Amino acid sequence: MSSTDDESWDEHVRVAVYRAFAAYGRQPTAPELADAAGGSLAVAKQALHRLADARHLVLDECEHVVLAHPFAAAPLGFSVMGGHTLWWGGCAWDSFAIPHLVPGEPEVLIATRCPACGTPHALVVGREAPPPGDQVAHFLVPVARMWDDVLRTCGHQRLFCAESCVDGWLAETGNAKGYVMDLATLWRLAKGWYAGRLEYGYRRREPAKAAEYFAGAGLRGAFWER
Repeated sequence: MSSTDDESWDEHVRVAVYRAFAAYGRQPTAPELADAAGGSLAVAKQALHRLADARHLVLDECEHVVLAHPFAAAPLGFSVMGGHTLWWGGCAWDSFAIPHLVPGEPEVLIATRCPACGTPHALVVGREAPPPGDQVAHFLVPVARMWDDVLRTCGHQRLFCAESCVDGWLAETGNAKGYVMDLATLWRLAKGWYAGRLEYGYRRREPAKAAEYFAGAGLRGAFWER
């Protein structure tokens, strides 16, 4: 098989993965993956590994998709309920992105707990404007290091009651402070970050374009440099 064929299967498999998560809240089944790769599950699995190497998704040791941002295959701290589908959001960023990405789901209910005090939070997040609320998001890992351990990164992009809860959690865990933003900034960050990801021809942003996007959301400084 030529490299051109590989790229074609990769894109078919990538789209199949993302559309399955968007439509059903789950990764594609083995037959669905095989269908996306011309009837061959082996070809599909090869494509999954190339996609993981290219940072389009994250696999576990059993070749299952763990993350296909903004979707997660298992609970990572956020449930995202639409009118018809329940998703696991990979993190605060990803959870806020889902209503902007999934057709027919312009508004979702995001549920989570403050990592510091355990207070439950439920936010209705839509496409038109940020949700009201005094909660803040804390991102522990800077952009340049996010893919060093992407599951740890996602597990530490959480919503807290207030910055005082962030400070208490940092003191308890011994972590250094990352970046704190309000809900409006988080919403702007999530709004267009994954635009086009369900379609053929999607390309991840190059560093300069990513920096431009972050600045447009009001996020500047060393933490956001790739």
